[in-house]
Amino acid sequence: MKKIKITDLLIFIVTAELVGALSALLSGDYKSFYSEYIRPPLMPPAWLFPVVWAVLYALMGISAYIIWNSNGSEIRKATALKLYFLQLAVNFSWSIIFFRFRLLETAAIIAVLLLVLVVLMVISFKRIKNAAAWLNVPYIIWLIFASYLAVSVYILN
Repeated sequence: MKKIKITDLLIFIVTAELVGALSALLSGDYKSFYSEYIRPPLMPPAWLFPVVWAVLYALMGISAYIIWNSNGSEIRKATALKLYFLQLAVNFSWSIIFFRFRLLETAAIIAVLLLVLVVLMVISFKRIKNAAAWLNVPYIIWLIFASYLAVSVYILN
């Protein structure tokens, strides 16, 4: 790995965090959403979601920076980063579709699609740098749980 460039690392982290913040802003009042719908078992309190996502977005940004700054093949890096930005775009859209537009079926499908994209991204990251892949394991675990929640909310409502 090349020398760590703090400014570039911060750009990756802040970019990921801004994607999450903008998505949340455009999603509207997510807290009232849960009082209007039947919630599945294991639904965590509403305050937990922004906390978890803030950590996950930071980890995403760090992992993408590791790939970008690695000595790996430029073609592999480009492919991995395309997957990263694609999953970030899908991630951005999910909250808006679920909370603002309340398209529960579409959001459930997108949640599962996002999980698949992140698994592909992690596989791609692993081929370049193990650490970048491992940083996304909490994200995969959370997406499995989030997919359960999204599909359950759709089925129950």
